[in-house]
Amino acid sequence: MFILGLLLVIAGGVVIVAAVFTADVTGGQIEIVGLEVGVLTLFILGVAAGVAILFGFSIGKFGARRSMRQRREDHRLQDLSEKLDRVEAERRKDPDEDRRERS
Repeated sequence: MFILGLLLVIAGGVVIVAAVFTADVTGGQIEIVGLEVGVLTLFILGVAAGVAILFGFSIGKFGARRSMRQRREDHRLQDLSEKLDRVEAERRKDPDEDRRERS
């Protein structure tokens, strides 16, 4: 998810940078990266790039939170598993103690 968000942010940024640095106005048309586009198309490209950047940030933020939560949970489960292994090892080491407690 984080990578998808990052890709959207990069794609939106590339479109904006391409429009700013390669735009050439000739008459009523605007040439961007060798393609002639109209004013409305340029506006739609700008809006789409802005939406892609905002959506990319939100997806990236969600993905980062999710992966952090997953890492914490994995760490906690690993700690619990190690504790359980220690307790089981102690029980195997001294089986007579269990018999004494039952009596």
